[in-house]
Amino acid sequence: MESENIIADEVTNTSPLLPTIRPPAVRSGGDRRSSSDSATAVLVFSTLVAVSGSYVFGSAVGYSSPAQSGILDDLGLSLAEYSLFGSISTIGAMIGAVFSGKIADLFGRKGAMGFAELFNVFGWVAIAFAKNAWWLDVGRISTGFGIGLLSYVVPVYIAEITPKNLRGAFTAANQLMICCGVSVMYLVGNFITWRLLALLGIIPCTIQLVGLFFIPESPRWLAKIGKWDGSEASLVRLRGKNADISEEAAEISVGVGLMVLQQFGGVNAIAYYASAIFSSAGFSSRVGTTAMVIVQVPMTLLGTLLTDKSGRRPLLLVSVAGTCLGCFLIGLSFLLQDHKIWDSSPSLALVGVLIFSASFSLGMGGIPWVIMSEIFPINVKGLAGSLVTVVNWVGSWIITYSFNFLVQWSSAGTFFIFASVCGFTAVFITRLVPETKGRTLEEIQASMISFGSEK
Repeated sequence: MESENIIADEVTNTSPLLPTIRPPAVRSGGDRRSSSDSATAVLVFSTLVAVSGSYVFGSAVGYSSPAQSGILDDLGLSLAEYSLFGSISTIGAMIGAVFSGKIADLFGRKGAMGFAELFNVFGWVAIAFAKNAWWLDVGRISTGFGIGLLSYVVPVYIAEITPKNLRGAFTAANQLMICCGVSVMYLVGNFITWRLLALLGIIPCTIQLVGLFFIPESPRWLAKIGKWDGSEASLVRLRGKNADISEEAAEISVGVGLMVLQQFGGVNAIAYYASAIFSSAGFSSRVGTTAMVIVQVPMTLLGTLLTDKSGRRPLLLVSVAGTCLGCFLIGLSFLLQDHKIWDSSPSLALVGVLIFSASFSLGMGGIPWVIMSEIFPINVKGLAGSLVTVVNWVGSWIITYSFNFLVQWSSAGTFFIFASVCGFTAVFITRLVPETKGRTLEEIQASMISFGSEK
């Protein structure tokens, strides 16, 4: 009894970021249990179920590019109407992001994922059977709401269930599955109709809905709401008998800045309208999108493997350098084409898109979400996470809606602007983003303080 009172006193004096966490059990002799650093079968399976939602996210993002010509021909949409359809999912995602933190805090991480998939299933069905632009938009905004929720809760759930030495790689699997979802849509969309492609989007939604019944809830969330026994049981299932909970935190401005710069670097302009970009550059859209798939998936996998090896900052810096070069080459291709200086300029556009896609997949695609899932303490994670996710989707909407109009103004100028943003991102990372690989709450806080005092 005396040892329990001592531990309770220690918990009272621990970080105010998680003041009510019950202390871990004590072994005979007074030694605390140490965190499990291995990947158990339950942990791997739970992560796979969670990232099924990331695949759904990628499917929604990748759908508009291969479906564009079919929808325009079948339903007779204007360019403005299709731009609305392509970008309106980000409106839904903004709404979903606004409520994502609250929903995840009220109903748990599993409940939020299941709730999101109901909207995704409805959205894909509405798109598949749409007879006019109105139903297309209803379906698109519904899937947008769903992926807005998933974009927050999936990386948060994974980060909360994994030990710190595996957290980067497991959370980065979120971006790998997003990339897979986009890639499959690009590939399959070359061979089937846009309606059938929408129906295929239901499959990963169903997989996650079923899988949620077989995975444990986040032990951190259970601890937050006072379900101590459930939290400990969940933690034991996920990490084995020797497990403990720790938290990380950092400034919201870092998360917001990374999300803004991720979007304004032009990623969704390329992802949503890749086919149109290749066609405008005078290159085969089918060959171009297939080539994107070939480079995206292995580079995303490489980034996933390196996240816990090389660290977050080095990968981010290499990634933004590549995206800057890629956007510059695309812009140069259009500039040469406009002035009829070089007959092979379409090939330069292909090279630029591939460099951009490979580089973005390596770091900037997934690591901002990894950092977002790491930096917020449990008692403000819902509010802060919602803010950062909303910012991301606002940026995504601005780019996806305005892109077609920007390229009408100047294709070369548009990509030179994206290249400039990527260049500024490197400065932002160098000056403001700390390394979080393998760090605890106190270490991350200390690194943020040192960054502020140095700069």
